[in-house]
Amino acid sequence: MKKYAMVLTAGVAMLTLAACGGEETSAEDGGTPILDRVLDRGEVIAGVNNELPGFGYVTSSGDYEGFDVDFARVIAAAVFGDADAVSFRPLSAQDRLTAVQTDEVDILVRNTTNTLERDAMGLHFGPTIFYDGQGIMVRADSGIETLEDLEGARIAVDTGTTTEMNLADQFRLMGIDYEPVTFDGQDQVLDSYESGSADAWTTDRSGLAARLNTLANPDDHLILPDVISKEPLAPVVKSTDAAWFDIMNWAVYATIQAEEFGIDSTNIDTFMDTEDPEIRRFLGLEGALGESIGLENDFAVKIIEQVGNYGEIYDRHIGPDTVFALERELNELWTNGGLHYSPPFR
Repeated sequence: MKKYAMVLTAGVAMLTLAACGGEETSAEDGGTPILDRVLDRGEVIAGVNNELPGFGYVTSSGDYEGFDVDFARVIAAAVFGDADAVSFRPLSAQDRLTAVQTDEVDILVRNTTNTLERDAMGLHFGPTIFYDGQGIMVRADSGIETLEDLEGARIAVDTGTTTEMNLADQFRLMGIDYEPVTFDGQDQVLDSYESGSADAWTTDRSGLAARLNTLANPDDHLILPDVISKEPLAPVVKSTDAAWFDIMNWAVYATIQAEEFGIDSTNIDTFMDTEDPEIRRFLGLEGALGESIGLENDFAVKIIEQVGNYGEIYDRHIGPDTVFALERELNELWTNGGLHYSPPFR
C-alpha cells in the first residue's frame, strides 16, 4: 500500500487538471481534491447499503459483503493496491446522495439509478454495474396476476427513490388507483408487506429476488412479470473532481475488460508473458495507462487478483449458483448479447 501511495502522491499535481483544457476541476469548490484526502486518510470511504442481501449487507460477523460492496473494494484496490483499504458507511435511500455532495463519502456504491435529475445535482455516475428494472411482489394466493389487478391496493415503497416515482407514473398512465405505503428503508417496507399492512411491495427486480429468499415462506409470494422501468445502477462521485471520476470509471471498466479478455483471479499469472499488445497494456506490462490517471500501471492486476473480474463478482454474490439465482441477461458482456462494454484500454 505504501508503494501505491508514494506513486499517487507524486501525481497529485497532474490529477488536479481536467482531462481537457488543463483547468482545475478537482477542487472547483475550494475543497481538497478527493484523491488527496483519500491518500492522506489511507482508505476509501464508500457509501453502501447494509440491508440488501446479495448487494450490500452486514454478515453475522459484522463484515460488509455483496456485489456493490465488492465494487467499492475495486476502487480501493486500484488506488492503494489493497482491496481492504476501504471503510463502509451505511446509507439510507434518502441520505445517500447528500452524503456524496457533502463529502461524507468518497464514492457511493449503493444500488442507485442513474437519472438526468440526479446527474444535475452535482453528481457524476460511473459505468452501469447492474442493469435492472422495477417489479412488484404480491402474495401467491392474492389472485393478483397483472398490474390492473392492483386497483385499490396498498403498495409499500421506499420513499425518496426513483421506485416511488416510477410507481406513481406507471399507475397514473394506466389509470390505476392505489394507496402508497411509504417508509425510509427496505427493512421497514418489507416488514409492512409481511405483516399484511400492504398488499404488495415494489423495488428493483433484483431487490425483490434478493429479499424473496429471506421471507418466512418464499413459496407464498410471487414477483409479477411486469417490468415498469429502466434502472441502470451505477456508482456515484461528486462532479467537481474529474480526476476521481476517471479513477472510478476505469477501475470499473477494468473488471469488464478483464472478463472479455478471459482474465480472472485464478489465471491472471498465465497472462504475464503474453505477446498480445492490448493485454500487455491492460496489465501494465508496457505503456503507462495507469500513470495517465494517477494510478500505478498495474492497477488492473491488483483489482483482478484481489477482487476478480466482473463475472466473478457477479457469480460470487448473485449469480445462478447463489440462493438468488439471478441470470446474467442484460448484465452479460456485449460479446454474449448483454450490455456490458468497456472502452479500449489504449
